[in-house]
Amino acid sequence: MTRSTIQNSKNTQNRLPGGPAAARELHRSPLQKAARRILVAAIWIAVWYLAWGIVQQEILIASPGEVLLRLWRLGSTGDFWVSTLSSLLRIVAGFLLAVAVGCALAVLCRLSSFAYDLFYPVIRIIRATPVASFIILALIWLNTGSVPVFASFLMVFPIVWENVYRGIHSADKNLLAMAKVFRLTKGSVARNVYIPSVMPYFIAACNIGIGMAWKAGIAAEILGVPLHSIGTELYRAKIYLETVDVFAWTAVVIALSVVIEKVFIGFLKKAGEQYSLMEQEG
Repeated sequence: MTRSTIQNSKNTQNRLPGGPAAARELHRSPLQKAARRILVAAIWIAVWYLAWGIVQQEILIASPGEVLLRLWRLGSTGDFWVSTLSSLLRIVAGFLLAVAVGCALAVLCRLSSFAYDLFYPVIRIIRATPVASFIILALIWLNTGSVPVFASFLMVFPIVWENVYRGIHSADKNLLAMAKVFRLTKGSVARNVYIPSVMPYFIAACNIGIGMAWKAGIAAEILGVPLHSIGTELYRAKIYLETVDVFAWTAVVIALSVVIEKVFIGFLKKAGEQYSLMEQEG
């Protein structure tokens, strides 16, 4: 193997998200990946169990066994599923709204420098302002059921806007010049140049935004205490010092966030692959 080949291989690894570690992950079999994840989960559960054993006070740290048993009991009740589904719909609605508005505004700001100058200060203010301040204001302006949607939207919108805007700006200038020479239509330029350029930035924004949406949405539910929500259940558990319930409902939030992230990001990647195949066939 030549020195240039080795160097190209190293450069390819470094360009991957996560660098060489991500490149090694790609070469592991599905069984190896599953075994690694199970091992990591087992280590952290052991740490949790050790911390519980040291403290020996359920009011401070709930044991893994008690949390698992509580989750089983909660899952057998209808209220659990109503609260979980209600929170899921609110937060997903806020996230999708942020994605739609963020993408549209990023395109507008790319087309118009005046639009950029007009909206950029507002986006900076949203990013700098604590989400709790917006939640308190939203509780004055909106009904409690709409506040989690609003909070999730505000947390995700700046992330989507910035990443999509950067993706548009990172479009290959040589390809744009060639498109201009061959007088390609705007639709063709968007499909063949801008969308491939934006897609990695967009996926990264969604990857970060899903977790942020859940954090903001649940915080809004805790402060607003809407009917049938995970945040309301967490608030009640805190009031009555039911630490096991706090751990159980937190586990539900984490699980939902991970599942939604995997499903949505997987869908985006599949859609990107299908889009690339259609472009090649066309």
